[in-house]
Parts: sequence; C-alpha cells; structure tokens
Amino acid sequence: MVLRREVADLVAAGPFPNEDAEIEAISETQRLLERIPKPVTDDEAQALATLFGPDNCFGLAWTLLHLIETAPGAGSAQYTKRTDNEWVQMLNARVEVGQRFKEATSDS
Repeated sequence: MVLRREVADLVAAGPFPNEDAEIEAISETQRLLERIPKPVTDDEAQALATLFGPDNCFGLAWTLLHLIETAPGAGSAQYTKRTDNEWVQMLNARVEVGQRFKEATSDS
C-alpha cells in the first residue's frame, strides 16, 4: 500500500487522542489532518479509517470521516479494521445506506 507522505505522517502518529488529551496532542493531530490534500486514494482511506479515537476529538473525527469519504471507492468500501470503533461503524453504515439509496433509485 502506497500512501502519500501527508497521509503516512498522520497514520504514523496513531489513533486520534481523546478530548481529555493535552491540547498539544490535539493540535498536532489537527495540523497533520489539515495537511492531507483531497481526494484520498482507496488505500489511504482504509489506512485513515484505523485512526478514529474513542470520541469526537473536538470535531476532528468528523473531518477525518469526511476526508475518508473523498476516496473514489468510498461508496462501496468496507472498513474492516477496528470495527469495534463507533466511527468505523458509522462509516460502514453510511456506505450501506448509500448503496441502498442507489439501488432504490436505479429501480425507479
């Protein structure tokens, strides 16, 4: 799997800190996240999906989720790592709903 440097740097930093973390850790996560150009590749999206922390991280989890959804295959992807994480579950649920919507509208 080939990741652009900006994505590799964020992945190397590990999962997002929780909202109780030191402000420096949260700021560094935000800085690394904001460096990533859109869209991401499908491989990058899979790697990024492993970074969700235990909470919203002051909105950074939503930013990560939306970044992942810029991947070309995001509409049919399955995020199988860290499926115990609520954010990964949400990603998979959003894919499922999108697929059902697409099927329903193509039948009409």
